[in-house]
Amino acid sequence: MENPTMNKKSIEVLSRILSKNDEEAIKLREFYRNNNIFAINLMSSPGSGKTTLLESIAKKKLLEFSVVEGDLQTNRDAQRLLNLGVNAHQITTGDACHLEALMVKEALGELQKKAPLKEYLFIENVGNLVCPASYDLGANLNIVLLSTPEGDDKVLKYPTMFLCADAVVVSKADLIEIFGFKIEQVREDLDKLKKKIPLFVLSNKDEASLVQFCEFLKTKKGENYVSSHTF
Repeated sequence: MENPTMNKKSIEVLSRILSKNDEEAIKLREFYRNNNIFAINLMSSPGSGKTTLLESIAKKKLLEFSVVEGDLQTNRDAQRLLNLGVNAHQITTGDACHLEALMVKEALGELQKKAPLKEYLFIENVGNLVCPASYDLGANLNIVLLSTPEGDDKVLKYPTMFLCADAVVVSKADLIEIFGFKIEQVREDLDKLKKKIPLFVLSNKDEASLVQFCEFLKTKKGENYVSSHTF
């Protein structure tokens, strides 16, 4: 069924916007490569634990990283990381439900005014399982978080998001039994979408799971991995 709100003119405008974003994403990829930066685009629903994951990595000194934060309003998430000594910059998008490549480019300029960029860059996208999947940010890795309170049925409900993922993280794993979350359901649904994709089960109370995740990032950086998933 066609979307009644998307007429020919709307589609043409959207195509131009995405085309411009793709051009900026190519520039970002070149910037990352030239500056030895490994960029990770974190996407998820609101409240899935993206910022808390970054806080845990920072507190345990598992990686040195810079952060671009995306939210509709407030700088609260960036401030949480700044309080830990992480170089973070907040983008407030207003009504926009996603980050765009040009926003990230401008944020990198602001980060560099404060300190040199670290070798890892986390881009914490606006909390949304739809819009961010359409905008390439030039990242080396696109990672989707799925928290246990959300339920284990989201992969096939939001296939576009999970199709662009290079890895999936099940967060708040310490609540699996409380919410009856089935890891095997997520794995089965991911396999229906694509043959191979890493699946991590993380709890911020379980340092071993955080170490495993960070080792994965280090390995991918060592491979000079660049996401091949299209937006």
